[in-house]
Amino acid sequence: MKYMLMVLGKQADYEAMAGRASEGNPAWSEADLKAMFDHMGSLNDDLAEAGEWVDGQGLAEPRQARLVTAGADGAPVVSDGPYGETKEVLAGYWIIDVPDFARAAEIAARAHACPVPGGAPNPPVVVHPVGGASGTEM
Repeated sequence: MKYMLMVLGKQADYEAMAGRASEGNPAWSEADLKAMFDHMGSLNDDLAEAGEWVDGQGLAEPRQARLVTAGADGAPVVSDGPYGETKEVLAGYWIIDVPDFARAAEIAARAHACPVPGGAPNPPVVVHPVGGASGTEM
């Protein structure tokens, strides 16, 4: 079964990782960033070695995202919002191919255990079946 593991974040989280603190988001140090990248790199390597890796990426900060709709004539209409500072967006993801939800949950828990600076938010990892999964495996 394939699952998408999703990490959520806010613009303020990206700012903190760039060294700019805000209320509830302490600035990350170089050591904090290294610990996060080491943790995620180890997870990615283990998933690839186990044959469970399909794809995974970290995404650019929310301020770089755009919303696209279609105008009455079908032409794209592009806007930069509404991405409020407090609204969580997809910050990164993995697509994994594992036997069942239990294994997907184990991987999600490991991803969630990523080190963050004291006082920094650590939102849950969303586990979502991909494609035709019935969901009865959960």
